[in-house]
Amino acid sequence: MKKMLLHSCCGPCSTQVIDVLKNDYDLTIFYYNPNIQPETEYLHRLSEQKRFCKEVGINVIDLNYDTNEFVCNIKGHEEDREGGERCRICFYLRLDKTAKYAKENGFDIFATTLSVSPHKNTMVINQVGQEISKARNIEFLAGNFKKQDGYKKSIEFAKQYNLYRQDYCGCIFSKIEREKARESKLKFS
Repeated sequence: MKKMLLHSCCGPCSTQVIDVLKNDYDLTIFYYNPNIQPETEYLHRLSEQKRFCKEVGINVIDLNYDTNEFVCNIKGHEEDREGGERCRICFYLRLDKTAKYAKENGFDIFATTLSVSPHKNTMVINQVGQEISKARNIEFLAGNFKKQDGYKKSIEFAKQYNLYRQDYCGCIFSKIEREKARESKLKFS
């Protein structure tokens, strides 16, 4: 069984992906998300990720919380809409760190839970993963985990395990965009 380092953005997204992959790979979750702000949100998501993984018997590796790398990398893209170039840069940052860690620590393959979200562009995620795979010389599992009701199943798993489900991707820019959309909706209701 290949050893897989699975990047995870949060507990709820990881549930369905873990369920799909657990019989084919020796899984370890890699929690690296410097995009998540504020720190209290990051810590809450990390705590939920660890709680879920403990219940299903999967190890979690988490790196120290530091948004500086994210902020430096997306400089000039602060005004991009969610789903734009800022997201691609963020995907690259997180997947590159995952691949690097995997290569340096004896993993055979890496992947990400990001494609379970209907708000994330699976094609872009997989392109980024393939680019990094070639550059770092480690296999990447391209996937579209929202297929076959994957997102819906992740919601059901989150309810089953009583996991906190956030209402924004994690970066402060998506949080602001979500709040503006909510305010606009209230004005016209």
